[in-house]
Amino acid sequence: MKKILLILLLLTSLYSYEDDVEAKIYTGISIGYMNESFSDQQDTAHSAEMLKFKIGYGVREAYAVEFSLDYIKNETDIFSEEDGDKYGLNVELIKAFDWDIFINPYFKAGFGAGYFHLKDSQKDSLNYGSFNLGLGFYIPINEHVDIAIGYDYKYVSYEKLDTIEDDINSFINGGYAGVNVRF
Repeated sequence: MKKILLILLLLTSLYSYEDDVEAKIYTGISIGYMNESFSDQQDTAHSAEMLKFKIGYGVREAYAVEFSLDYIKNETDIFSEEDGDKYGLNVELIKAFDWDIFINPYFKAGFGAGYFHLKDSQKDSLNYGSFNLGLGFYIPINEHVDIAIGYDYKYVSYEKLDTIEDDINSFINGGYAGVNVRF
């Protein structure tokens, strides 16, 4: 029920912008760098490159809902001998501001889920869920193209490898830059 209510609120907020600007579908790509640290293991952390493909619907100066696919180059051995690259899907609500300056600041919040492959005798993949927060700004180039520069924070909760293990959580901090094209 909470998910349905959240989706309805997201959709109605897209139509609440009163100006004569029309909501548009947009797509984009972003590249960046992230750092992940684990809450229960103080000395375990890693950094990696990330890539994000996104599609959204909304107004650059107001609200938007965005779906994104994440790819994180993962070269660690935290969960197995060799952890594979991470793939994730995120849904986020974006609130942007038009303050009549050359940039449009925004913040966003949402949820995500993903997986990565393991080289382990018990499991071949591991799933995770995340709560996402972010902020940044759009630099409008013209009516259809903008540059996005931002910061993402993700609280990640991993699936247990076995029944006697404690919950494994991490915090991901990442910066990115990308290009959006609006139709």
